[in-house]
This record gives sequence, structure tokens and C-alpha cells, in this order.
Amino acid sequence: MVDDAAPATKLETDLRKGVLVLAVLSQLRTRQYGYSLRQALAERGMPIEEGTLYPLLRRLEGQGLLASEWFADDGPPRRYYELSPQGREQYRSLTAAWGSLTSVMGRLLQEDD
Repeated sequence: MVDDAAPATKLETDLRKGVLVLAVLSQLRTRQYGYSLRQALAERGMPIEEGTLYPLLRRLEGQGLLASEWFADDGPPRRYYELSPQGREQYRSLTAAWGSLTSVMGRLLQEDD
């Protein structure tokens, strides 16, 4: 028996992966730690697993797009992330590219109507 939902789910997952970087950057315009970032994304309809988020944060920091710093407020120490100057520039560039892509895709998808 073939599961028809599995290919669609895989395609949707692939589509989501393509926008995760922009989604994460959008929420790191203000400083946040991992859990608060996960909550902010989930509240806005973009849930993300810890096993996906933390490697992505490390990769973005390694690329110079994020800066991080450890803080110990009233609880355990937490690593806070925010956009670096290079990250802010890249965020603006990706936002413009996203606007262009959504415009093109909107036109392409309307052709099916």
C-alpha cells in the first residue's frame, strides 16, 4: 500500500526549510534566547523543533549573521542571539528577495485559476 500523504508532507517540509532562515532572522531583530525564539515563531505559525533551531542558530552565527552572548538573569544562564550588522544587511536583502519571489509565485499560481 502506497502512502500518498508522505510525498506531500516531504514536499511541504522542503518548502518550509527554504524559509526558516528568513523566519529566524525576522525574529532576531531583537535579542532572544532559543526557547523564546521557538515560542515567538510558533505563535506566528512557524513552529520549529529544537533539533532544527539550535544547529541553524550556530550555523548563522558561524556565517557572521548573528551575535550571541550569555546572560544569567534571574535563572540559569541563557545564550541570547541577535542580528549582527552583517545579519541586518542580509535580512534586508532576503526580505527584498522574498517580496520578489512571493510576487512571482502569486502570478504563477493565479495562472492555474
